[in-house]
Amino acid sequence: MKRFALLILLTSSIVTLYAQNTLSIEECRKLAMEHNRSIMIAKEKADVATELRKAAFTQFLPNFSANGTYLFNQKNISLMSEDALLPIGTKMADGSFGFRQDQVKNQWVQVSPGVYAPLDASGKPFDPKAEPGKIIWKDYAVLPKEALEMDVKNIFAGAVGFVQPVFMGGKVRELYKMAKSGERLANIEQERAADELIIDVDEAYWRVVSLENKRKLAQEYCLLMEKLVKNVGIMVEEGVATKGDVLKVSVKLNEAQMMLAKADNGLRLSKMALFQICGLEINSNYTLSESNLTGYNDINPVKPTDSLIENRAEIRALNEAKKIAGSNLKIMESRFMPNLLLSGNYIVSNPNVYNGVSNSFAGMFSVGVGINIPIFHFGERIHTLHAAKSQVKIVQYQIDEAKEKIELQVNQFGFRTDEARRRLSMAEKSVEKADENVRFANEAFDAGLIGSTDLMEAQTAWLMANSEKIDSKIEVKMCELYLKKAIGESLVK
Repeated sequence: MKRFALLILLTSSIVTLYAQNTLSIEECRKLAMEHNRSIMIAKEKADVATELRKAAFTQFLPNFSANGTYLFNQKNISLMSEDALLPIGTKMADGSFGFRQDQVKNQWVQVSPGVYAPLDASGKPFDPKAEPGKIIWKDYAVLPKEALEMDVKNIFAGAVGFVQPVFMGGKVRELYKMAKSGERLANIEQERAADELIIDVDEAYWRVVSLENKRKLAQEYCLLMEKLVKNVGIMVEEGVATKGDVLKVSVKLNEAQMMLAKADNGLRLSKMALFQICGLEINSNYTLSESNLTGYNDINPVKPTDSLIENRAEIRALNEAKKIAGSNLKIMESRFMPNLLLSGNYIVSNPNVYNGVSNSFAGMFSVGVGINIPIFHFGERIHTLHAAKSQVKIVQYQIDEAKEKIELQVNQFGFRTDEARRRLSMAEKSVEKADENVRFANEAFDAGLIGSTDLMEAQTAWLMANSEKIDSKIEVKMCELYLKKAIGESLVK
């Protein structure tokens, strides 16, 4: 029982070890997606675009800020250069400032019946309202200079407020749309980078598979040549062949061995390239699970349609570029419109002037609305508007051109895929005939009916037919992949 358990454990370990050293094409794709720096860069760019879109959305919201300042002044502010003397008069019946005769030192004289006027220093009468400077007051009130002096040597000020866009001509809305289109563009570029990487991985993978199969084919061909050299040597000993025949088959054996050496070197280099793309050590020892080249996707021929063309990453990217150009056009138009802002603040200062001038902290709220109306700027806005309109037209022309090229590309890859399948069908028939031809040639050579040259020709034809079959299978695999990309189907599963 213990031996049986040990056998099961050993078998499981061998199977696990074999599974670990085997790579399928899906595993290669997954490894490449995880380790490829281009994909990492594309992902980071998509994250950048997402953050910029979120930042653009905040422009719809109010902007709060707090500000503070401190200022030291060498001198205080004084509204008077010296003390002031203020005359003491009387408030008249009409509320104006005036005086009684007993409040001034001027002499008075009657200028007409019942009308008196003061006399100036030269003894001439004057009108006190027209020439108040000639009045000689009896009493004055002193206004000291210090009373109107403000302590501003240390000034503290602070404000907390917000600014809310109310109407900006549509700028904020269009900027947000541009940011959203930029985010979608980054995601499309990430998809395109992933598809390009998948194509690189598949090309490298099937190149290794092709060389593995050609290496096996070269080994079989070497065995055939070695067997033929041995048989011709026996025939020379029996006198039914010449040394020239031995030389011919020996040259063919050398060619076969050289072919095998080239296949070995090409296979090692191709594996290194594949492992590098997948992020593995280039000297890793892995085998590929699809080396038998079986299984094909049944992709029916497709005709380009509007929905198919619109699904292509290039068209989706250009459509987003068109939206960005359209938003830019609207922004240029919004520059002709007024801008309306709402603001609110709470301002605090020391000293403050809300109740006289006081060296203490005090503040107040304020709310306001601001408007800016563009009037004239020498045609600058007109020119930028025309440039934005031309940019929209340029993107539309690019879309039309891209659609034409994509339609042609889909047709080309459809024809190419169909041609590759027919070529594979013909190659498979050629291999069947070559196998039969080699069998007949071996039988005829053993019977002495044909020479070594005829047998080598049959074997060479067999080699070429099998090599063509391998190439045809690889081409069918790649054409199916190219056709998927051409019709806009995502290669990332």
